[in-house]
Amino acid sequence: MALSNQPGKPEKKHSQEWFEALIIAAIFATVLRIFVVESYRIPTGSMENTLLAGDFLFVNKYVYGPKIPFTDIRLPGVDEVKRGDVIVFKFPKDRSMNYIKRCVAISGDTLEIHNRQLSINKKPVALPPDGQYISSLIPAGIGDEMIFPQFSNFNKDNYGPIRVPRKGDVIALNAQTYPLYAALVADEGHDVSLQGRLVFIDGAPAASYTVQSNYYFAMGDNRDNSLDSRFWGFLPEKDLVGEALIVYWSWNPDLSIFTNPVGKLASIRWQRSGMLIH
Repeated sequence: MALSNQPGKPEKKHSQEWFEALIIAAIFATVLRIFVVESYRIPTGSMENTLLAGDFLFVNKYVYGPKIPFTDIRLPGVDEVKRGDVIVFKFPKDRSMNYIKRCVAISGDTLEIHNRQLSINKKPVALPPDGQYISSLIPAGIGDEMIFPQFSNFNKDNYGPIRVPRKGDVIALNAQTYPLYAALVADEGHDVSLQGRLVFIDGAPAASYTVQSNYYFAMGDNRDNSLDSRFWGFLPEKDLVGEALIVYWSWNPDLSIFTNPVGKLASIRWQRSGMLIH
């Protein structure tokens, strides 16, 4: 076996092996991040006190089936979204943003809120153990123009009844249902408009439409401080990212590590590290 006597060659080979190992590790980490698990930070208080602003958590992207990047193709998952799951999803009105809420209703469910009491399919659903209300109750009949659908006379405390669309549903289209379904039809790839009292899809009048996807209804555990489905509508299945798993780090997000390092470190919430999310 011949031995090289060229100076520096063993060092170059060693450096090359380290470089290749780093490349492989980076590829492996990227695959894990895209298809299995990813880290997220809670920026707001919409899930208080279940999750706090400044919580860092891992999200299981595999459970519902990860999406192939830059497509709407979803790989097979190991479970379906269930009522009560804390989910991360692309905000349907701005898909560059990730939201985290609790799924309170799945496809085909009928949802209603009466004096803050949530009911699914006419069965009362308890507020999550760490959920809360922080403002006064708004009585029924006092509509909120920010609430979905527009012109519904619903508000955050008295809402519905409303049915969450399911793939295969045939929905009636008319002037009354247009505010409820227009965004859904448009998001499924169609040009939809209301002309007089007739609904047009892709330039042709349509009295009905067959839903092409499953949808969900999501709400924050902090019911009075959450921009959720009550305000922007149904959550399409294609926007699901994954299920929240565990808090691995938490500290006060309002303190800067650069201007107040002592205070920032003192704000670490050690008791939340390792907390499972329910």
